[in-house]
Amino acid sequence: MTDPCAVAHGGAASSAADRVLVAVFDSPVAAYLLRYAEDLGYETVLVDPAGETTAIPALDERADVVVTDHHRPELGELLRAALAQPARWIGVLGNPRHPGPHVEALRALGVPDEGIARVHRPVGLNIGSRTPPEIAIATLAGLLANRNGRPGGFDFPVH
Repeated sequence: MTDPCAVAHGGAASSAADRVLVAVFDSPVAAYLLRYAEDLGYETVLVDPAGETTAIPALDERADVVVTDHHRPELGELLRAALAQPARWIGVLGNPRHPGPHVEALRALGVPDEGIARVHRPVGLNIGSRTPPEIAIATLAGLLANRNGRPGGFDFPVH
C-alpha cells in the first residue's frame, strides 16, 4: 500500500501512465482538459476535423474520450468511430436539462441503443461549473473518481 504522506509530498510514483485522454473538437474546454490531464499524467490527444488529428485514433481500454462540443456536424461520425473501439469511457459535454443531440446523430448512423448507452452525458462532477477551466476540472475529477471506483458523482438532478 502506498503511504498517503509520500503521495502528498511527491514521493510516490504516478499510476497514471496507463491513461489516455482524447478531447474531441478544439474548444476552450478542450484546451484546459488537455493541459490539466497532462499534469495528471495522461497521454493526451486532440481530435478535430479542422486540425492536425482529424480522426479518432486507435483506442484501447486506457482511453477516456470527451466530446467538448455537441453542436458540430461531425459529432455522430466521431462518436461512432470511438464507440467501435474498446475505449474505457466516452462522454459528451452538455447541459443535462436538454436532450443530447448525440442520440439522434448516432441513431441516424445506425448505432444500436447498446452503443448509444455507452455515451455518458452529463460529464464531470456536479460542482456547478460555469467556465471552461471549471468544466475541465469537474470533468477530470469525475473521470478520476470513475477510474478509482469512487462515487465521485456523474449524477445530476434533473429539474
